[in-house]
Amino acid sequence: MASDDPGAMRAWVLHPDIKNDPGRRSPEFALDEAVSLAHALPDLYIAGSDVVRLPKAHPGLLFGSGKIEELGQIFKDEDIGLVLVDGPVTPVQQRNLEREWRVKLLDRTGLILEIFSDRARTREGVLQVEMAALSYQRTRLVRAWTHLERQRGGLGFVGGPGETQIEADRRAIDDAINRIKRQLSKVVKTRALHRAARAKVPFPVVALVGYTNAGKSTLFNRLTGSDVMVKDMLFATLDPTMRSLTLPSADEIILSDTVGFISDLPTQLVAAFRATLEEVLDADLILHVRDISHPESQEQAADVDDILAELGVDETAPRLEIWNKIDRLDADRRDALQTQADRSDEIFAVSALTGDGLDQLLSAVSGALQDPKYDDQILVPFDRGRARAWLYEKNLVEDELQTDDGWQLDVRWSKRHRQAYQAIV
Repeated sequence: MASDDPGAMRAWVLHPDIKNDPGRRSPEFALDEAVSLAHALPDLYIAGSDVVRLPKAHPGLLFGSGKIEELGQIFKDEDIGLVLVDGPVTPVQQRNLEREWRVKLLDRTGLILEIFSDRARTREGVLQVEMAALSYQRTRLVRAWTHLERQRGGLGFVGGPGETQIEADRRAIDDAINRIKRQLSKVVKTRALHRAARAKVPFPVVALVGYTNAGKSTLFNRLTGSDVMVKDMLFATLDPTMRSLTLPSADEIILSDTVGFISDLPTQLVAAFRATLEEVLDADLILHVRDISHPESQEQAADVDDILAELGVDETAPRLEIWNKIDRLDADRRDALQTQADRSDEIFAVSALTGDGLDQLLSAVSGALQDPKYDDQILVPFDRGRARAWLYEKNLVEDELQTDDGWQLDVRWSKRHRQAYQAIV
């Protein structure tokens, strides 16, 4: 987390508000989010932040000469070492601004890559971030500054050693990316084997998705009794986590907590983390968790939908919408949202922190995962007592008759239950 120690690297956050290019976000909220992103980095002191209103983006320097001079004086007076620009900055603009201001500079993509590099814990996560950073770094090679060791990474990750020629630099980066892809392919194969093993005992997969800091990990912990790290911080968790969960219907599911999404998520990261997010693609049910207390909850939901579409998630895939953090609302707003949610079978107002509304949510998850049931008659040999106990545990047995060869059971079950039973016997 960003340091409160003024002795740490001093940084300034800028959000360019370009006229006629407003996007979906208000500049003030966008700046707040950028500052929150900056706070997610360690050993950094956020000295200040500004929304910079621009009639248009200048090709060579992004900002106008007057604004560059004004900001340059501020950065000098405040002893700023790193400027974070909340938006895209071309390699030429980055190089020129660093020369003008005599600081290091990161754009939004570079900042998010820095955060991911600091947060990745599993081998796969580290490899994916490294590959994404190399892909981004490849676009940063500009004619007047070709050494990879002089690529301007804010805290070191985006930078790295390299050769002196642009072509050699690119070739070295491409070779490194290919090596990482080969390493990742082995990890992906391992995960595919794990998925195949789970398929033999086919528990449904329910994936939590949502904007970063929407409360997914808090909800995950509340439902599963796990201890996934929870902090009021963007990208507090990065690597996906999976746990089993028993529903009120006594059915078991696998609940998956995925990395949080964010607006303008770098293309390199979406591509790199596609493998990690395969659990979302394969999920039987998606739970879209929203921070309903956030002023831009609707815009954040649209960003999540865009990323899900980019990942290839079918729009018709079963999903429920979770309006989380209702405990942060005043009584009138909370009652209004609860009434609105009650009118829909696919929206649930909850508080992952207090547990309010979670019983209704779990019942809905059970209902959404129910396969059509049919009657069947099976013979369970006497030496398969565990299988018989499982059938009773799942409340599938309608009647039982003991025969010379075993227990003859009349069951009412779904195709999924039948597959799970066959994996046991």
